[in-house]
Formats: sequence, structure tokens, C-alpha cells
Amino acid sequence: MTFIHHKTLTKEKWSKYPFYKQLLMIANELNRAKNMIAAEDFKETGNCYERAFELIDVTVALLPRRNILRELLRLRDVMAGMYSENKYIQETNTCIYNSILSFTPQSYLMLN
Repeated sequence: MTFIHHKTLTKEKWSKYPFYKQLLMIANELNRAKNMIAAEDFKETGNCYERAFELIDVTVALLPRRNILRELLRLRDVMAGMYSENKYIQETNTCIYNSILSFTPQSYLMLN
């Protein structure tokens, strides 16, 4: 797997992070995207999404649990729809952010 945005990241390095930290890093990109949507900087919003896609893809490649895998891919699909149309909706972005954080108890605590 070749990383474009996270040049120092490898699958091996990513796999050493606990799953909840992986989710937090993905959510961090969505939080950045939220700020860029609010600023109407859609080019940078797209960059945030590209970085999130990269992190989701490496997570999916390493994820053995099918139920979370399926949900994560559904969220990625919604993100891809907004990205491909260059039409970012703040409420949808927030919903994806909250959904990703709700996958584990540790990451869920970050919502409050």
C-alpha cells in the first residue's frame, strides 16, 4: 500500500495503534473537514477527505471484524459521494464523524 498524504505511515506502523486510536485519527480529519466546510474552503475539505480515505483504507485492510468493516465502508461510500460531487454537507460530515467515534467505547468518550 502506497501512502500519498501520510508519507511516513506504513501498514505495520498503523497496525500498532489500537483500533480506537485509528478511529480518532480518521475522525480528526473529518473534524478538520468540518472547519473547512464552515470556512467554505472546499479544496481543503477535499484534501481532508483524501487523508481520511487513506486512513480508512489502511484500517479496512487490517480489520478482521466484519460488522465494523461493513459500517466503515458504508461511511466511506457516503464520504466518496460528497467528495466526487465536490458537494460537502456539514450535517452529513458531522454524522459520519459521530458514527466513526461510536464504534468503540474509548472513541465514543471523545464525543462528550
